[in-house]
Amino acid sequence: MIHPKAIIQPKAKLDSTVQVGPFAVIDAGVELGANCVVGPHAYLTGETKIGSGNKFHAGCVIGDAPQDLKSKDEPTRLRIGDDNVFREHVTIHRSTRLDAETTIGSHNFFMANSHVAHNCAIGDHVILANGALLGGHAAVQDRAFISGNCLVHQFTRVGMLAMMQGGSAISRDLPPFCVSLRENEICGLNIVGLRRANFSPEQRLELRKLYRLLFRGGTNLREALAGAQKQFNHGAAKILLDFLAEAKRGVCADVGHASEPGDE
Repeated sequence: MIHPKAIIQPKAKLDSTVQVGPFAVIDAGVELGANCVVGPHAYLTGETKIGSGNKFHAGCVIGDAPQDLKSKDEPTRLRIGDDNVFREHVTIHRSTRLDAETTIGSHNFFMANSHVAHNCAIGDHVILANGALLGGHAAVQDRAFISGNCLVHQFTRVGMLAMMQGGSAISRDLPPFCVSLRENEICGLNIVGLRRANFSPEQRLELRKLYRLLFRGGTNLREALAGAQKQFNHGAAKILLDFLAEAKRGVCADVGHASEPGDE
């Protein structure tokens, strides 16, 4: 299960079912759960706790020190759930402080050369395509899809089932169920994602009505939000409204397209 040319510190904790390839390095603070696979030349370090069924492809760097000038190279933490895939040369950095941690949920897919910075919080079933970059303290909620070469600024949030088009960038929060393009713009709902997540036609119709009221109603977002909270108060609509109410960095703005992508 463990290649003889792998380097594993004696204090590292590996389940008996873990597989480790040649020239992989696993440092003392790492814990690996059942059925994890660590590919060749991968580097796992820091106070990193990893669940079961995770796969680390060649050249991953997981749990290394944060890229932050304020960092004191302390034994800070990274926590990873179950059944994630980390493709070639993915980098995931641990937190900047001892009282915080970088967190990765379960069933996520990190494609080659994607990067998750210190203190980020990733939910479940999230996809980061090749070259996607998350700045420090960013938060990505369940089932979000971040396409190739996208940029997410530090402290920015990406909502549930949101989608970023390839090469887009955000420094404001991207609301749940919405599609981003270019820079801090949205162009409708992620209808394809909603269908794949088994949202009913009635739920999708309600979200369309709410989207138009919030982003295409001709009033500023604060006024539109106050009005919408009186009309929509449950289910997916409430998820969207609660996300907007908690926004601190501002919210991506609609660019005025006539219809949502994927809707007919």
